Amino acid sequence: MKKSIFICVIAAMFFACKSASSTSASSSEATTLSTKLDKSTQVALKGNWVLTNVSYPGSDYIKVNSFDLADSKCFIGSNWSFISNNNKGTMALTSPSCTAFSSPIVWSINNQGLFVLKILNAGEKAKKVRDGYLLKVAGVSESSFQLVDNINVGGQVKDVVYQFQRAN
Repeated sequence: MKKSIFICVIAAMFFACKSASSTSASSSEATTLSTKLDKSTQVALKGNWVLTNVSYPGSDYIKVNSFDLADSKCFIGSNWSFISNNNKGTMALTSPSCTAFSSPIVWSINNQGLFVLKILNAGEKAKKVRDGYLLKVAGVSESSFQLVDNINVGGQVKDVVYQFQRAN
């Protein structure tokens, strides 16, 4: 009887340990995949850019408040700077018909092609900012690229396309 209980206890410990280790390995692998960066695309975006156009394919008559800051059309002509080695930068709204705004940013591109953006207040550390934005990166070339945001308009998902051109 004692032998049977001993074998059951050993078997239970063996299976319990095996389950825990494979679960923790799976979750750590998932964490690694979700935080891995697309370094080559980040390097391609390094430098100064001007946001030249905002469009809504198939929905030209909507009004969008971009990044919870201003009307999307206020971003046309805005200046963006991306530093790829530390994932920092700046953005500045400069449209004369809109309120001026400038802010440091923290950004990255993950391995799923999503542009991760955090807009910081002066003196604020990125790790303290809980809110950010995920946009798809598209059409990356030496002189231009697009960021595509998905928004909900009347229960339908619509794209907002931000077109960037490299600044001279």
